[in-house]
Amino acid sequence: MNTLSEQEILFFKEEGYLVKRNVLDPRLMAYARERLWEAAPSQLKRDQLETWIGPFEEKCEDKMSSRSGYRWNYRQPGGEPWMIELLPKNPSVWHMAEQLLGKGTLREPDRVRGIYCTLPYGDVPKKSSGCHVDGHPFHLGVVGYIDDVPPEGGGFMVWPKSHLKFYYDFHSQYRTEPTDQYEKDRAFFSQKTGVDCYGCAGDIVFWHHRIGHAAGHNYSCQIRQAVLYDFRKKDIEQTMEESPCLNMWRDWMGVGNGT
Repeated sequence: MNTLSEQEILFFKEEGYLVKRNVLDPRLMAYARERLWEAAPSQLKRDQLETWIGPFEEKCEDKMSSRSGYRWNYRQPGGEPWMIELLPKNPSVWHMAEQLLGKGTLREPDRVRGIYCTLPYGDVPKKSSGCHVDGHPFHLGVVGYIDDVPPEGGGFMVWPKSHLKFYYDFHSQYRTEPTDQYEKDRAFFSQKTGVDCYGCAGDIVFWHHRIGHAAGHNYSCQIRQAVLYDFRKKDIEQTMEESPCLNMWRDWMGVGNGT
């Protein structure tokens, strides 16, 4: 079982994210890829890489399988037991999340966000990426790659240490209630180059809920395929509207008290 070392917990505390390699179950990843291709539009041919280049020819507004431009958010299987087993209830993933937030404190998952894809951009000029902070209440995010994601291949991007600023840019700890300072800090960090968390199938990225992040641009020849989940503690209804704490790690039993 994968665990977090004291050095890794300290890195997460200081930088706001952490990459762990070779964590997910190959059998479940293979099944996830099969399900994804079963639901793919006719435009995409699994054995013809040239068809993978976006954008999508037709937009789909079905929230369970929304497609637009280069993005495809396949949410339909997100509540199926195997998907939950793939990411949040993977024994190593769950254990490491409890190391950060506290054993026995996490809500049991009922679904993951889904399989989020970014098509290759093809031969286009490269551009910079800007960051944002998610608005819905949660504590710890995790991204799991179910296929290889090469550098500049649409991987999860983070802006290290931005969580230390963004946490205090909201009126409450976990809700979407930004202060005027949020947009100023977002503009500041977006001028900087984020970290491209590329990796192989089975790698995961843990990230603090207030870190600046983005889905990277995909200049590779592969479809970026990632599964996302948001860990929440059982007491989030009681804590989410509280003002940011002087000690931003108060709710992180393995971080605030352990380092």
